Amino acid sequence: MASKKKSAKSTLVIVESPAKAKTIEKYLGTGYTVKASMGHLIDLPKSRMAINIEDNFQPEYITVRGRAKLLKELQKDAKKSDYVLLASDNDREGEAIAWHLNNALKDKTNAEIKRIVFNEITPVAIKEAVKNPNDIDESKVNAQKARRVLDRLVGYNLSPLLWAKVKNGLSAGRVQSVALRLICEREKEVEDFIPEEYWSLEADFSKGKTQFTAQLVQYKDGKPELKNEESVNNIINEIKNSECKVIEIKNTDKTVRPKPPFTTSKLQQAAANRLGFTSRKTMQIAQQLYEGIQIGSSRVGLITYMRTDSVRIAQSALDDARAWIEKNYPEDLPKEPIYYSVGKSAQDAHECIRPTYMDYTPDSVKEYLTRDQLRLYTIIWERFFSSQMNNAKTRTTSVDIQAGDAIFRVSASKIIEKGFYRVIKLLSSKEDVTGNLPSLKEGEVLGNAHKFYPEQHFTQGPARYTDASIVKMLEEKGIGRPSTYAPIISVLLDRYYVTRSNKQLVPTVLGKMICKILVEAFPAVINEHFTAEIENKLDDVEQDKIIWNEMISDFYEPFKHRVDEVESTTESIKGFLDEETQIICDKCGKNMVKKLGRFGFFLACSGFPECYNTKSIPLAKCPVDGCDGDIVTRKTKGRGKEFYGCTNYPKCSFISHFKPIDSNCPKCGWFMVEKFDKKNGNFKSCINPDCDYLHSVDEVSDSSEI
Repeated sequence: MASKKKSAKSTLVIVESPAKAKTIEKYLGTGYTVKASMGHLIDLPKSRMAINIEDNFQPEYITVRGRAKLLKELQKDAKKSDYVLLASDNDREGEAIAWHLNNALKDKTNAEIKRIVFNEITPVAIKEAVKNPNDIDESKVNAQKARRVLDRLVGYNLSPLLWAKVKNGLSAGRVQSVALRLICEREKEVEDFIPEEYWSLEADFSKGKTQFTAQLVQYKDGKPELKNEESVNNIINEIKNSECKVIEIKNTDKTVRPKPPFTTSKLQQAAANRLGFTSRKTMQIAQQLYEGIQIGSSRVGLITYMRTDSVRIAQSALDDARAWIEKNYPEDLPKEPIYYSVGKSAQDAHECIRPTYMDYTPDSVKEYLTRDQLRLYTIIWERFFSSQMNNAKTRTTSVDIQAGDAIFRVSASKIIEKGFYRVIKLLSSKEDVTGNLPSLKEGEVLGNAHKFYPEQHFTQGPARYTDASIVKMLEEKGIGRPSTYAPIISVLLDRYYVTRSNKQLVPTVLGKMICKILVEAFPAVINEHFTAEIENKLDDVEQDKIIWNEMISDFYEPFKHRVDEVESTTESIKGFLDEETQIICDKCGKNMVKKLGRFGFFLACSGFPECYNTKSIPLAKCPVDGCDGDIVTRKTKGRGKEFYGCTNYPKCSFISHFKPIDSNCPKCGWFMVEKFDKKNGNFKSCINPDCDYLHSVDEVSDSSEI
């Protein structure tokens, strides 16, 4: 009698996303089924705090609404399998997902359940992970649990306080509130800054047919004091007929070292500065590159895990990178690999962000990627390979030209040893190469200056935060972690506590109000030092140095005492900003009331709820002669871009793309607006095209008397 053939063992692998599942399933082949959990299946409910404070702060988890069907399917798949491998992301959140799945599956199957982790989605990395499964890291789960519980305790105590004192529907978070505070404090600096006038002076010189421009750097043995147009014109009149002579030529060589490969924060900063990406967009595209792109007939994970604070490179990747450089740029390969030091606060759980395959250059994969995917992949590729190449060298030539008592200077830089710049294209800086100079010698006479260019400037105040600069600040101050930088910004924008203007983050009236209340009431919690200290304690929990619920207990008692104190002593400002106006409702004839809504101030009929009429707030009077209309915020069709137009449209077609501010021009009476350009930053200006008034120190000269 023939013996029965033994059936092959089956393994269920559970990852977080369908894209990742599709890539990994191709790598593992028969005997493996790869399914996606779609993130968290079990979590805290949204409708209540769900933290049992009396029972040592134990969280009360439930199946996420709408996910019960998927969980049952995974339980069925697990029941049919011999092994279950939990392959969620290799971070705290991923460990918690695996922990919840393990608890939900273990009583429904006889299969052995194990945890696998990997830093890149490649056949080698996946097969290696499958060969070496581990148990779930309970300490990492506890760190995630502690963060989740802490955020719940803060959010579910502060949010009801804001409902009671300010407005229904508001919310506050532990980390987001600190980021909001940073943005509001910077905005105060921007508002308080008074620009001061100064001038610069350039002049054209020539040698033969070559003409070049130099800047005044010295006058009568000192730095030129150019405070107004008169002082500039005096210098021009004094030197315009003077003979010009080259008095010094100086060459300065500089060694430029390559930068380390990307961490999450540095990738977000570079993508914001170079590509104009928001932090959210950067992480979404990086996720796509990590999870897998269809390259011809193969599905390939092009980069390593994109949430990391480490610049460490795996030895195998280092060897492969050096082999690629030796083949393509042998003269720029260092004798030894370059190692970069990992920051003290880095968890170092992952490598840097790098390409997974060295031969997949941006040019070789561009036909398979979208434009944005290609651009992000390109800067990751360039940064990684350049980090393992020789230093570059630049030479800056400075020429000083004397004209009477004035000295003008012109400089030009060029690269004299390319080094790592050979692979830098998208990441290249305009500062690396600046202009060309004719061949000049010291003592050479150039004749008179051909033309002078006096130019008025105003000192720039502090710059508002952008995605790049707020991420840099959060990282420097130890606020949040690589996985939270993008969500922090997104939450503030989604809640309309902050808006974007010229890629800058600007707090709304509502955001400023909430920040003021929270900072005044909870200075010990809504500050960067406390938030950074919490991050360090969460690291200690992950390293099993402290117990998670003892950490929570130390925080909660004084915090809750302060919440109760604020609740009983702080006056409600609900409706405090409501202001009756003389504007008449065009539907019922009653007065309109100025109210603060989620998206800023608006006008609502005082006859509510009988009358639901609302209007935009007038921002300024229309400056067109004979028009009695108001300037209000309007939006274009389609993407809904804001502009400012007259309420008498179409009779009056006046529009402005700059937002009116609460003041009129002292020269012509038209309204003032805030403008922005790269040269001058933020500045205030009159909207009248025939008026040259700019906001400057004389605008507030009378305020010192108050």
